[in-house]
Amino acid sequence: MQDKKLVFISRIPMRWGDMDAMGHINNTVYFRFLEQARIEWYGYLGRANLAGMETVVVHAHCTFMLPLTYPGTVEVRTFAGSPGRSSFEITQEIRRTDDPEKLVAQGGARVVWVDRKTGKSAPLPDQVRAIFASDSTYTFGMD
Repeated sequence: MQDKKLVFISRIPMRWGDMDAMGHINNTVYFRFLEQARIEWYGYLGRANLAGMETVVVHAHCTFMLPLTYPGTVEVRTFAGSPGRSSFEITQEIRRTDDPEKLVAQGGARVVWVDRKTGKSAPLPDQVRAIFASDSTYTFGMD
């Protein structure tokens, strides 16, 4: 993605049960980290207040650079690209909070805004478009 902007930072604790037989966090959990951060960002956007609207992931990807081991907390940085009529692309970076300079994994998704009644794509709401234009970044899990 060429034009991207940091819109959300989420901190998620690793769980002991996230490890696999090899002693590191299983690769499927990385997708859960990406999903959790995406859902938290949606909450920040106020998606619950947009009755009848939903988002659908049409493509998801992840590239694994370094293994994660329990215990620890990951930081997922979510970047949004320029929105289209009804979709947007996000990229995400996973890093350990105790070693934030090392990129552990990079992933993302193409997301389409959908009208729940028709099941068809719908234009992005103005309040969502405003987030792409805003200069703010929200950090979730920092109390």
